[in-house]
Amino acid sequence: MTSNHPGSADHSAIRPAAGLVLAGVVLSVAAGLLHPDQQPANDHPAVFAEYAASTDWTAVHLGQFVGMAVFIAGLAALYPALGLRPGGLRWLGRFGLVAAGAALALYGVLQAVDGVALKQAVDAWAAAPAAQKPLRFTAAETVRWLEWGVRSYQSFLLGLALVLLGAAAAGGRRIPPGVGLLMGLSGVAWQAQGWIIGAQGFAPANQLPTLAGLVLTIGWSLWLLGAALQRPRPLRPRGPSAGSSGKGP
Repeated sequence: MTSNHPGSADHSAIRPAAGLVLAGVVLSVAAGLLHPDQQPANDHPAVFAEYAASTDWTAVHLGQFVGMAVFIAGLAALYPALGLRPGGLRWLGRFGLVAAGAALALYGVLQAVDGVALKQAVDAWAAAPAAQKPLRFTAAETVRWLEWGVRSYQSFLLGLALVLLGAAAAGGRRIPPGVGLLMGLSGVAWQAQGWIIGAQGFAPANQLPTLAGLVLTIGWSLWLLGAALQRPRPLRPRGPSAGSSGKGP
């Protein structure tokens, strides 16, 4: 048998989950780097013109959705690999999985609103004759505000999933507790992002929690993969006990 201590446990069951989590992060970041962001996101006339000029908008948002789907698949694979015993930690993990599934569903809605509906709305506004532009602009803003709402609740649920799964992971014995702690902290950052988006949209105040969430998520995903790739250290064979031999070690 192998010990449950992180230094001597076999982490092979965690490797697929760690690989999926990191792959999801990389895909999401790569797609996000291609997203147009030269104009302030809350300056709607300027940013709508930028979005209308984008030729790879649909592909970028599809890439973001694929990245999130792979990331959530990694979280789903991580839960059983933690080997949690029946009790409070297992329930935390289960609720975390439910929150992760709901976050993925909302992310699909988000990309449908942002990646499809908003693009169609800003294209129609950009191409409309002068007399129709105010009406088209109002329609595009309505779609944008819907995006704010979906993104806000998606960030709340993703953050909740990471807080719950992070707590379960930190309390288990399969991975270093620090990984779970960073997971939980990244979840708090994403929840702060959700609050700001719901109140102010994509305002400058959103930059700090977004950066913190991204850095923490990259940090714990790399740490998780590093821990999963460690070779298990064999346990020392037990010698005669002091009680049976009458001698000390």
